[in-house]
Amino acid sequence: MTGTTLVTGATGTTGSRVTAQLTAAGHRVRAASRRGTPVPGAEPVRFDWYDPATHADALAGVDRVYLVPPVGDPDPQAVMLPFLRQARAAGVGRAVLLSSSAVPEGGPAAGVVHRELPGLFDAWAVLRPSWFMQNFTGSHIHALGIRDTGTIQTAAGKGRVGFVDAEDIAAVAVHALTDARSPDSDLVLTGPQALSHDDVAAIVTEVTGRPVVHRHLTHEELRDRLAPLVGREFAELLAGMDLAIAEGSEDRTTDVVRRVTGRPPHDFRTVVARELADLGPSPVALA
Repeated sequence: MTGTTLVTGATGTTGSRVTAQLTAAGHRVRAASRRGTPVPGAEPVRFDWYDPATHADALAGVDRVYLVPPVGDPDPQAVMLPFLRQARAAGVGRAVLLSSSAVPEGGPAAGVVHRELPGLFDAWAVLRPSWFMQNFTGSHIHALGIRDTGTIQTAAGKGRVGFVDAEDIAAVAVHALTDARSPDSDLVLTGPQALSHDDVAAIVTEVTGRPVVHRHLTHEELRDRLAPLVGREFAELLAGMDLAIAEGSEDRTTDVVRRVTGRPPHDFRTVVARELADLGPSPVALA
C-alpha cells in the first residue's frame, strides 16, 4: 500500500483510467479536476492549473502525483513548474508526467517540464506515449469525424504510428507510481503494431461495418481546420506533428508496456471492438 496519489486530469482519457486502476488495486487516490467531480473509490478535489488557490488543498497529505499537462497549452511550464516546486516542498516524493513520444526532453509543450523533473524529485518517470487509440473512439476530432461523417482527416499521409491504448498507458503509470523501484527515466509507449490512418480507417470499417475513409489534407488545410478549435498556435503545432508522422517520426514500436506490466499491449482491432461495438450504420453518405 502506498500513501496517497494525486491524479491530475482525473476525469480525462488517461487520468480516469489511472484513478480506476489505482483504486481497484487498493491505493488511496485524490482525484483532481477543475470541478472536483466525484470519482468512484477516490477522494475528489477541485484543481485548476491556472488557479494556484486550488493547489495547496490538492497536495495536502499526498506523497506522489500523476501529472497531466493543461490541455491545449503549448507552453505549460509556466504553470506546472511552480506547482511541482510546491509539491516537492509539501512532501511529494514521486512524480509521473504524461508527455508524448513526439516531444523530446527539453522540447515544446511538456518537454521543458520533462527536463526539470529529475532535479525536482528523487523518484520520477516521464511517459511518452504514441498517439492514443482512443483518438478514434472517444471525443477527439477523429472520433467525431468517424461518427458524424465516416471520415478521418489528417496531414499524416501514409505515415505510420504505433497507436497505444490508454488502458495500457494507465497500467504503466500505475506501475511507475507504485512499484518499489521507480523507473527514473522516460518511457516511450506504443501498441504492438504501427498503422497508417488508411489502416485505421480500414480496421474501423471491418470491425464496425460502418464505412470510414481517411482524407489526406495538406499541412495548411489541417492547421486551418484545427485553429478555431484549439487556437492557431496549437493548431500549427499539431499540424506540424502530422507532417512529422508523414516523414516517419512515429513509425516504431517498443516493448515498454510488456516490460513494465508483464503483458502485451492491446492491439487496435481489440480496442475498436471494445469501444465502438455500438457505432451502428453511417448517418450520412460518404462524399
